[in-house]
Amino acid sequence: MPTYDYQCTKCGHRFELFQSIKAEPAKACPICQGPVERLLGTGGGMIFKGSGFYITDHRSKSYTDKAKQESNATSSGGEAGATTKSETKSEAKTPTKTATGGSE
Repeated sequence: MPTYDYQCTKCGHRFELFQSIKAEPAKACPICQGPVERLLGTGGGMIFKGSGFYITDHRSKSYTDKAKQESNATSSGGEAGATTKSETKSEAKTPTKTATGGSE
């Protein structure tokens, strides 16, 4: 639930309320029962955690270089029959003949 900031127009008391987005705004000060107005807040900050960062996010060059090295190391030991980036589509689709004359 969002937190809303209010200020009393009579006594100047400032307070916060946890309210549903659909809830009606507060109308009375909890101290003097005077009228209140809702203040504009800056909102919460965003924190990105986990995978899925875009290239425009703030990562150091050394971090991205290390990540590339790790991904290259894991992709070079991939599954048998997997195509690599250097293979063209025609090379990947053409079956190879074995010594017994069959195709793989």
